[in-house]
Amino acid sequence: GSYDRSLRIFSVSGGHSREVYTTKRMQRVFAVRFSGDATYVFSGSDDMNVRCWKAKASEQLGIRLPREKHKQAYNDALLERYKHMPEVKRIVRHRHLPAAIYKAAKMRRTVVESDKRKLQRRIEHSAPGSIVVQTERKKKILAQVE
Repeated sequence: GSYDRSLRIFSVSGGHSREVYTTKRMQRVFAVRFSGDATYVFSGSDDMNVRCWKAKASEQLGIRLPREKHKQAYNDALLERYKHMPEVKRIVRHRHLPAAIYKAAKMRRTVVESDKRKLQRRIEHSAPGSIVVQTERKKKILAQVE
């Protein structure tokens, strides 16, 4: 849950969200829990509502025929096999976002890109090795306890 009035589900090892849930009426999301069988996600927001979402948005719930199960397994295998292809990756990664969230992300992207350009120019115009660049994931770690 987040302040931008959306709920995002991330993969354990992934940096990008797997699912994005939002509604027009939903306010800031403060509490999020998975159901016991990890089929649903429950979210509590500022507007005093508890919402129930599917953990996998495209998954069909309810009773499925054996042919449907086989077809879904085949489609998942195809996605896994060709996930590195640019066309497949683009379709799988695509998410519709509300305009406010999209514009805020676009603004943040502009700021980050300008910071990267500034750092690159500082590196170019300084002595070699004087500026040490840290990766984004390492920047977030403030202290490491042994």
